[in-house]
Amino acid sequence: MQQRGGLDDALALMKDLRRRCEWDAAQTHESLRPYLIEEAYEVDDAIRAGRDDALRSELGDLLLQVLFHSVVAEERGAFDFRDVVDGFLAKMKSRHPHLYGGGERQSWEGMKAKQRDSIVDGLPADLPSLHRAFRLQDRAAGVGFDWSDAEGPAAKVEEELAEVRHEIAAGAHADAHGVPDAKLEEELGDLLFSAVNLCRKLGVHPSLALDKANVKFATRFQSVEHLAKQRGIDVRTAGLERLDELWDEVKKKG
Repeated sequence: MQQRGGLDDALALMKDLRRRCEWDAAQTHESLRPYLIEEAYEVDDAIRAGRDDALRSELGDLLLQVLFHSVVAEERGAFDFRDVVDGFLAKMKSRHPHLYGGGERQSWEGMKAKQRDSIVDGLPADLPSLHRAFRLQDRAAGVGFDWSDAEGPAAKVEEELAEVRHEIAAGAHADAHGVPDAKLEEELGDLLFSAVNLCRKLGVHPSLALDKANVKFATRFQSVEHLAKQRGIDVRTAGLERLDELWDEVKKKG
């Protein structure tokens, strides 16, 4: 039976690649940034697809990025992989004081809030907007700025929708060049932010909910297109009423 590899083997291989492969030797933290982001998305795609074989492979590629950055940092004399592991162990234990250290169970965001001067500290500026809104709200909740239940954010969604309707009634719309009305854009942003907060309060991550809604819409509309083609209908000229009939027909089929 072939002996299974471990992290030490993976680290040794990474160091060997840095010595003997021209491409690997030329990489820096900066040059590796796009690959790290790409690999994270590929892991996400594998999870979405429910494919364990792909997930296993993509997790390996993501691990490569962790090893790569650790070895590059070690060569610079900044830190090494053992430091990364030590930091990971210390962080996980500090996050669970009731399991490691005889402390009491605490809110993670509450604990982190004591270490930050502001809720924006350490939050990547380039996070997708939907996720960034969720994290900002989560951090604000960690310092007590939160509704007691879901009724508050639900009412806020209705309030923001009313303000959007007010702007529409006042004639707000994009100009001839597609530039949106500034006030309408602001109110729509507030509406989206409120919807994210409602999701958070109900224990639903808005990114995952929207992702599923995207898949559902795309699947249904592809069915509409397929049904239209079967019946000789051109979806580009059919009009809303006819397409809506096809949509309802597809929807009834599940």
